[in-house]
Amino acid sequence: MSETTLDAPAANPVPESSLVTAIDDGPVRVLTLNRPGKLNALNTELTLELHDALIAADRDPAVRAIVLAGAGRGFCAGADLAEFTDLTPAQSDKVALRADLTARTQMLPQQIGKPIVSVVQGPAIGGGAGLAIACDMMIAAADVKFGYPEVKHSIVPALVMTGLQRNLGRKLAFELISTGRLLGADELLEYGLANEVAAPAEALERGLTIAQSWARHSPVALGAIKELFYRVADLPFESAMKAGRDVNQIMRSFREAP
Repeated sequence: MSETTLDAPAANPVPESSLVTAIDDGPVRVLTLNRPGKLNALNTELTLELHDALIAADRDPAVRAIVLAGAGRGFCAGADLAEFTDLTPAQSDKVALRADLTARTQMLPQQIGKPIVSVVQGPAIGGGAGLAIACDMMIAAADVKFGYPEVKHSIVPALVMTGLQRNLGRKLAFELISTGRLLGADELLEYGLANEVAAPAEALERGLTIAQSWARHSPVALGAIKELFYRVADLPFESAMKAGRDVNQIMRSFREAP
């Protein structure tokens, strides 16, 4: 990634004071959780900014791929527990709105049409772990600490449980959510949660390399690949094959003759 691109003020679509910074490196948008003093813990404001930033990147025709990273020494420490004093049964409306926002944000990486790779260093905990594996690919820095320790705080990891089950075997997934055990980079690679492991100083560059490779392909084809990939995962075999047949026929009409 060229330093000149990152340093140019025009390349940053949002203010630097934002809780999610967005910097374009050519056709790749790098979204960075920007609450480093709190290990990028997900309070309502940060979650809402991330939700909106993902949608904005997906709708921008100049953006072809996305990198999701965290500022400072951690990717994301999960939910900001300081907010829990207000999110009580007596504030049921606030609780419902917060849960809905979290659910929608956790789903977005797979719902948007553009491919997204997470670059995960240091703590990636709870909701942060959920975001990391919700992305289409994941680069794990060698210092990553990944897991779901909510049970240690008498909390249920309800909104990240579905993503974990779909990315990992059920026995190991249950172990993680019921014991709070954290995984290191080598285990993330071994269990297929990460695509590769990189030194902390090199992880972002590896994520950018993947995103730039996506950006060289047809956005129509890549968008169709992503949409079909997640759609067939939830379909019976015969229905999935029929969905693939339909997309195959549609995409052949887009392909240019040699």
